Amino acid sequence: MSKIEQSMADKAPTHTGPQATFRLKKTVVMVGMMGAGKTAVGRAVAQKLDVAFLDSDAEIEAAANMTVPEIFSRDGEPFFRTKETQVITRLLDATPCILSTGGGAFLGAQNRETISERGVSVWLNADLDVLWNRVRHKDTRPLLQTDDPKATLAALFQARVPVYRMADIMVPSDHGVAIDAMADRVIEAILARSDVLEKT
Repeated sequence: MSKIEQSMADKAPTHTGPQATFRLKKTVVMVGMMGAGKTAVGRAVAQKLDVAFLDSDAEIEAAANMTVPEIFSRDGEPFFRTKETQVITRLLDATPCILSTGGGAFLGAQNRETISERGVSVWLNADLDVLWNRVRHKDTRPLLQTDDPKATLAALFQARVPVYRMADIMVPSDHGVAIDAMADRVIEAILARSDVLEKT
């Protein structure tokens, strides 16, 4: 075992007993609806694999020194989508990591093509009721600032799910499944792709 591999093994979490060590070869891009768990599950996957976790929305906010809702309000959604594509492309060229994206990111054909070429997309597939229960009490979703946010979410769901089905890997995100268990589901799914992840 090399010094780098030994260092990674030393940093692996041990609270659940001995952990396997992994080598991530491509960036795993978490896609899906708002409320599907992309950020929470993505962080847990990154911790288990001992790799970095990045969030495209957070990267956009850092670059713009504004929040996503502020960008939507000041510059509009088309401007935001342009910046989103730039950020995702840049992150896919960096060291392989777990990358969480905003709900609309995968809708862009250019984003889907870039993700497929340089990484792998994982769709966290949650049904509408699960999504609504997760987002209904949050006011940080610009697209849900409408008179009937539940109807808006339902319309987004109907429009977006056919696109999410184009993802490389689908992992069901069910009600009541703990984040840690969801992370294990994702890891099991991507282990089936030897070009993406392998145990060391």
